[in-house]
Amino acid sequence: MLPLSIHLEIPASIAAELSRLRAAGDRPLLVGGAVRDALLGLSVHDFDVASRLPPAELASLYPRVDPRLGAAQVPQQGLELTVTSMRRDGVYTDQRRPDRVEFVTTPEEDAVRRDFTINALYYDPFGGELVDPCGGHRDLRDRVLRVIGDPERRLHEDPLRMLRAVRFAARYDLTPEPSTAAALRRGADALHTLSAERVLAELTASFTGRGRGRALRLLLEFGLAPAVLPEIVSMPGVEQPAEFHPEGDVFVHVCLVLDHVPEGDPVLSWAAVLHDTGKPATFERAADRIRFSGHDTVSAEIADQVLHRLRAPRELRETVVEVVRDHIHIATLFDMKPARRARWMRSPRFPAHLEFHRADCLGSHGKLDIYQRARGELESLPPEPPPPLCTGRDVLALGVPEGPAVGGLLRRLQAELDAAGVSDRDTALRMLGQVVEESFRGSR
Repeated sequence: MLPLSIHLEIPASIAAELSRLRAAGDRPLLVGGAVRDALLGLSVHDFDVASRLPPAELASLYPRVDPRLGAAQVPQQGLELTVTSMRRDGVYTDQRRPDRVEFVTTPEEDAVRRDFTINALYYDPFGGELVDPCGGHRDLRDRVLRVIGDPERRLHEDPLRMLRAVRFAARYDLTPEPSTAAALRRGADALHTLSAERVLAELTASFTGRGRGRALRLLLEFGLAPAVLPEIVSMPGVEQPAEFHPEGDVFVHVCLVLDHVPEGDPVLSWAAVLHDTGKPATFERAADRIRFSGHDTVSAEIADQVLHRLRAPRELRETVVEVVRDHIHIATLFDMKPARRARWMRSPRFPAHLEFHRADCLGSHGKLDIYQRARGELESLPPEPPPPLCTGRDVLALGVPEGPAVGGLLRRLQAELDAAGVSDRDTALRMLGQVVEESFRGSR
């Protein structure tokens, strides 16, 4: 058990809004994450205020107030502030928003609509009083996650709350109490009603925060993974060669890698989750050892499918797929010709490859020699790459007409120059002539 005390530093801009509400006759209370995190001694960036003022009165203070739910987003530099009228919710027919709300004036009435006791903590910034209608302070102290009211009903109102339960349990090292755990296990089918965008946002929040490896484990433990991320279900129990993976099976490794990627990095977090999804399908007990031939390619295809299904932004999806596809190739970085190695290291996405390699190693054998050598070489690279030995003008001089073929010939030449380790222009021009001749010969 951990004794908790609150020390909540309120930025001046937030304090000004609280004073503005008070001057309007309100008794504004900070509620939810800011209070919870302050009790745990964590930094606070998002502030939610519970107001006794109904939406019509809030609208006299803020330009954009949702008249139905009484919520106002108040712009703050570098912070987030939401002011919401206290309310009591009716039923959730659409499994996302209440059909009917009734505005109330006390935190005891407002707390009943919230999801977990740890999110129904209120703090009076003027009197310094903690208001705890549902026992959230006790549950934080005892490291318990508890749904407010009937767990099955509350989780079914909005199935996203099941994924939020995973995030909160993982991030704050909480154990769902028995009735909450049972409701999670029984309610997984309702996750199919969630939009892809909501699932992506919640999973990303889980995989980029504290306790992210445990979040992945909890998805499986409570039977939620088949509905939102079925690709991870087959990983537990898949053996790996002990000489490379002393940590255990594929799923153990993936959870460890997820713990070792930097916090707050969606690309590396999703790469960690998906980088070995191809191993179950490529498992082979060969004569010398367990092998997963081609698992990098299969995993990249699965990563692409998963992030397409979840409607991930294109840049996120493409970068994750690239990191997954190439994650085993960085082990051969220093077998490459220097020019080819330097070209990869100068690419915009190479830092992501390198940091993922570090996490991958720390989640298995722990050897960081390639990572450390690459970091040193990357830091010593000149800021600009040397000019190309041959250009489009050289290609055109050999009689090639303008068009996309010029770029293709230059890329083919560059690959051959890298493979041969050529660094002088005369040799490059001779090789360009051979590439062009071979290309034209093949088209006749």
